[in-house]
Amino acid sequence: MEFGAYSGSGVEFRILGPVEVHDGRTGARVVPSGPKQRTLLAALVVRAGEVLAADRLIDELWGDRPPASAANALQAHVARLRRLLPQGPAGPDGDAAEWISTHPLGYLLRPGGASSDAQRFQLLSAEGRALLAGDPDRAAGLLRSALALWRGPALDGGARGPICAAEADRLEELRLTTLETLYEARLRCGGHADSVRELERLTARHPLRERFYDLLMLALYRCGRQGEALGVYERARRRLVDGLGVEPGPALHGRMEEILRHAPSLAAPSPAAPAAGAGADPDRAADAEAELPALRREIALLGDRIAVLGRQQQVLLRRLQELSGATARPGMPRQVPDDGRRASETFADPTWGLSPPVNSDKAPASFG
Repeated sequence: MEFGAYSGSGVEFRILGPVEVHDGRTGARVVPSGPKQRTLLAALVVRAGEVLAADRLIDELWGDRPPASAANALQAHVARLRRLLPQGPAGPDGDAAEWISTHPLGYLLRPGGASSDAQRFQLLSAEGRALLAGDPDRAAGLLRSALALWRGPALDGGARGPICAAEADRLEELRLTTLETLYEARLRCGGHADSVRELERLTARHPLRERFYDLLMLALYRCGRQGEALGVYERARRRLVDGLGVEPGPALHGRMEEILRHAPSLAAPSPAAPAAGAGADPDRAADAEAELPALRREIALLGDRIAVLGRQQQVLLRRLQELSGATARPGMPRQVPDDGRRASETFADPTWGLSPPVNSDKAPASFG
C-alpha cells in the first residue's frame, strides 16, 4: 500500500470499515453499490501502486466459481468503478487522470497523492507505540487518534478473497495490538480505576488474548482488589485450557506471582516529572525533529513485519498442536509448546461503533 499519511489530492480511500472513498474537495462520500464493486475497490486499494493481474482479481471476486466470461465481467466492473470514483489527480497535460489504469497484465490503482485511512492508522499506531516508554500520555493520545479511524471491521461489506482476507486479518491484529498498547499507556499514566470496566469487556470479547487479562489484573491490583486480580488469572486459565488446550504463558503466570508477593513493580506510577528535554540545545532538538519522519516510517514497517511473523507463528503453533494431538498415545498428556504468547481467537469482534473524540480521557468504548 503506497498511500501517504496525508492527502495532496483531497481524496481518501477508506477500508477501516465499509469500503468507501471520501472526496475532501467536495465532501462527497462514494460507496460502491454491490459486493463485487466493493471487493474490487478494496483489492486495488490494498495493492495500490502495484499491477494486479486479471486472474488474481477474478479469483478475488468469484473464487473457484468464476463466470464463463470472467474477463469481460471484470472489465465491466472496472469500467463502472472508474465512473463512480471522483476526479483523479491532474496528469502531465493538465487533464484529470484516471485512478485505475489498464496494463497488459492487469489493473493498477495509482495513489496519485491520495491518502488511505489504513496507512494513517498504521503511522499513528507506530508513533504511539514508539512513545509508550518515554511519554505515555502523548502515546495514549496518538493511539486514540489511530483507533478513532475505525468505522467497523476492516474491508467490510465485500467478498473475502485471498487479498482482502489477508489484509483484514493483518489490520485486525494491529488494531488489537494498538488497543493493548493504549491501555498500557493509560495504566502508566495512573488510569487504572477508569480502565477496569473496559478491560473486563475486552477480556470477555477476546477470551484467548492474554495481554488483556494481564492489564486487567494490574489495574485491579492497583485499585486494591488483589483477590479479584487473582480471580482473573483463574478465569483466563480456564478459557485458555478449554479453548486451546494450553496453560497461560510466562507473562501472565509471572503477573500472578507478582501479585501474590506484592511486588514493588506493581505500584501505581507517581505523578509525572517535568520533561527531561526542557531547556535542551536548540540545534540538537532541530536535528532530532528532522530525523523523526524517517524513524516513524521504519517503526511502521517493523510493526507490519512483526504482525506478519506473529500470524505465521500462530499458524505453525496450531499445526503443531494438531500433529501433537494426532500422534499422542492414548492416556498420555498432550505436549504443547510454550511460546509465551498464545494464538489469538479467529472470530471477528461482533460489536463496532465510533470511538470518542481524540481529546477524550476515555478509550474507545465501542471496540473490542
